[in-house]
Amino acid sequence: MLEDKTLTCLDCGNDFIFSAREQEFYASKGFENEPSRCPSCRKARKQQRTNRGSFGRQPREMFKVTCTKCGKEAEVPFRPTGNKPVYCKDCFQPPSRSRW
Repeated sequence: MLEDKTLTCLDCGNDFIFSAREQEFYASKGFENEPSRCPSCRKARKQQRTNRGSFGRQPREMFKVTCTKCGKEAEVPFRPTGNKPVYCKDCFQPPSRSRW
């Protein structure tokens, strides 16, 4: 039978309880390490990651263009060179992926 454990948070240094129920959950998911942060620091860390965009990256720089096909204004995640046509979301057709 598992018992509650008192752990110390890596970020704030406060003690927190790692309950027997949480330990069972961690074991059922195959997690081998105990949590290193208290629930409030885990929540704050998760919020920071969410605010920064996926995987901590900054949002992509977008460039305004005029769609070659319909003439509508659109935004694309690359700087067009003028050598190739650029399409809006509605007009863009990705190349078909044939298996052969």
